[in-house]
Amino acid sequence: MAASLLTGISPAHAQTEVRLTTPPLTTLKPVNDPSQSYRVLSYHDIRDNVRDSFKEWPESTAVDTRDLVLHLSWIKQNGFQPVSMQQIIDARRGGKPLPDKAILLTFDDGFASVYHKVFPLLKQFNYPAVIALVGQWLETPADTAVQFGDMLVDRNRFVTWDQVREMQRSGLVEVASHTYGLHQGIVTNPQGNLLPAAVGRIYRGDLPVGQQYENDADYRKRIQSDFERNSALIAQHTGKRPRVMVWPYGAYNQTAADVAKEVGMPISLNLEPGPNTPQDDANRIRRSLVMFDTGLTGLIRLLRQPSTYDGEEHPLERVIHVDLDYVYDADPVQQEVNVSHLLDRIYRLHPTTVYLQAFADPDGDGVADALYFPNRHLPMRADLFSRVAWQLQTRTGVRVYAWMPVMSFDLPTGHPAANRLVQQLSGAPASASENRYHRLSPFDPLARQTITEIYEDLGKNAIFTGVLFHDDATLSDYEDASPAALTVYRDEWKLPASLETLRADPQLRKDWAQRKTLYLNDFTRHLADTLRKYRPALQTARNIYAEPVLNPESEDWFAQTFDSFLATYDYTAIMAMPYMENAKEPDAWLKTLIGKVKSHPGALRKTVFELQSRDWRSSTPIDTRTLAAQMRLLRLAGARSLGYYPDDFHNNHPEEALIKPEISVETHTVRK
Repeated sequence: MAASLLTGISPAHAQTEVRLTTPPLTTLKPVNDPSQSYRVLSYHDIRDNVRDSFKEWPESTAVDTRDLVLHLSWIKQNGFQPVSMQQIIDARRGGKPLPDKAILLTFDDGFASVYHKVFPLLKQFNYPAVIALVGQWLETPADTAVQFGDMLVDRNRFVTWDQVREMQRSGLVEVASHTYGLHQGIVTNPQGNLLPAAVGRIYRGDLPVGQQYENDADYRKRIQSDFERNSALIAQHTGKRPRVMVWPYGAYNQTAADVAKEVGMPISLNLEPGPNTPQDDANRIRRSLVMFDTGLTGLIRLLRQPSTYDGEEHPLERVIHVDLDYVYDADPVQQEVNVSHLLDRIYRLHPTTVYLQAFADPDGDGVADALYFPNRHLPMRADLFSRVAWQLQTRTGVRVYAWMPVMSFDLPTGHPAANRLVQQLSGAPASASENRYHRLSPFDPLARQTITEIYEDLGKNAIFTGVLFHDDATLSDYEDASPAALTVYRDEWKLPASLETLRADPQLRKDWAQRKTLYLNDFTRHLADTLRKYRPALQTARNIYAEPVLNPESEDWFAQTFDSFLATYDYTAIMAMPYMENAKEPDAWLKTLIGKVKSHPGALRKTVFELQSRDWRSSTPIDTRTLAAQMRLLRLAGARSLGYYPDDFHNNHPEEALIKPEISVETHTVRK
């Protein structure tokens, strides 16, 4: 894996003498990893005077030779024991157990430095390692430049097959595949964004509409051909087919992992943090990425990372919730201007996370009339989500959550599932319909399949960190009265298939409400698992109304409970919106809300307080000073994670100068 898809980098491989003299090192406190677990470190190019080398070829994954020596020495002094891939395989099969504090060293891309600098160190320390090779680069003739990212670099910056064979014969080095020609970006949307070739779907603007996006069969055929080609090439030159796949850029999905296994690579390595255990899937081995500025302190931090939440246990969040409807424009030129303005604003504000709308809702009723990604069921207003999400992640460094409805999809007339809707009890009062979205019934098999396929299409066509489930997944005490729902009540829940009967008996009514809550939670779990086929490290968040937090008895009206959300999602995003709730004293209302949250042990770590920046009652913006003061109020009361919705970048609302101190990690450093 090399650095950015947009910037190609190349090392110099001067053969300088490596000295093993190191200063005294601080020992690490015991790591509380599970028994028989192991950690994996991912290195790339090793350079002398690495920072000076950036004048020629800047690359954040290059590591200074002296730092590598320091790392290896520290590993030895602190009782870590480098192991081979064979030792890991044997332990997984029930053979000899791994030593305590086992660690696997890996070096990606086949830089010449792996032979000139790394290999001598491996021999001196007697440490095993895995090297991952890109066949296309090694097959480049000696007198021809290698196409590395968007740069042409000398072929001598990469190892030769003779050098690979020598390292392999030593018994210390195992050769893995890094794909033949997928260590590059491919065009995946009309705007020309380059996404990792192993997971992206090729876009061809020169083809007829309906054929422009690579389909499942062609995608699978393309990656299978590449994987097989590289495996055969490595076998030709080393006598052994690789059994390990190392994903370029750490990007993979379940289809790619399955194909790798089919061609003889059941083990694959990504770039997710944390320890690995014998019980973990072999095709999802976690690795921590070592960077040019990792240093010794950073190495210690890497060896302590948990396997969740991007290497931090529930990191603090600073969230800006963005409508793509604000970005979309029928004029592609103006739309690109809008994208640039949004990126510039997010870069200046510097939050941790953007909740980014993936559906189109131009009439503002909270229902998806179209989508911002290619899909099978709704019109695509524009192929915009993939572009903006990727640009936000690569240009501004934020994490992006795809904001999606759970049930509120307005399918086109004539769609087989268009009328498979949540139904109210006949004769329900008019108030039962207030503030209720148009929703497909989650109890109806065809509606569930349709929603699942929409989520599949999202996963296939974009790269993002997490999903934010919209606030539309509610069912009142008059819902759902559809035939499919009544069947579930009777056959699966063993309850009366009559809403009148359910409502009339207090115990039945309570049981019914609780089952609906869990049913909706389970449906969102299903949707998250669907996305994880394409985004394996997906994180989850879900909007919850304030009332279920303030008044648990309101489960009857919402089919939501705060405790069940805390148990189900990585983050619960409370709609901390006093004006929407018609609170007479907003500050007092917010204090009561956070007090209720604090009464649930551990809840503050998993709760995002999402404030409103607009008063929808009067269609006017809320004064930024008021919004900032509310954020300070919550933070001083103990809130860890905060955000606001919506962000109007066109009109600088909230005002950058006033909101940045509250939302920016430059002001409140919450994660590196």
